[in-house]
Amino acid sequence: QVQLVESGGGLVQTGDSLRLSCAASGRTLSTYAMGWFRQAPGKEREFLAAITRTGSSTSYASSVKGRFTISRDNAKNTVFLQMNNLEPEDTAVYLCAADKEVGLCISSTAYDYWGQGTQVTVSS
Repeated sequence: QVQLVESGGGLVQTGDSLRLSCAASGRTLSTYAMGWFRQAPGKEREFLAAITRTGSSTSYASSVKGRFTISRDNAKNTVFLQMNNLEPEDTAVYLCAADKEVGLCISSTAYDYWGQGTQVTVSS
């Protein structure tokens, strides 16, 4: 089993950037494909990005492609989400998740472990 802890969220203005981190403990992160999701109040959990175990392949939701970049450092047991040109519509709780299987899944039900999330608020 792996424990995931997100960090790096905060209050920013439109056009700013943030880099989220997801630190893993309990098991080597390279065992898992990883994903980032977000959930705004009253809305369903939304897929953002995913990365394979080695980082060789990634996938993105159309809403964030070109603005967000997922990456990982398996030596540091950490996955990142670089978010650029943030908009008020990006305001949400951001969560990372670990997938024991193939990876690059856009469905939240494919993921086995979840962090608690970090709040990102973008003011206009």
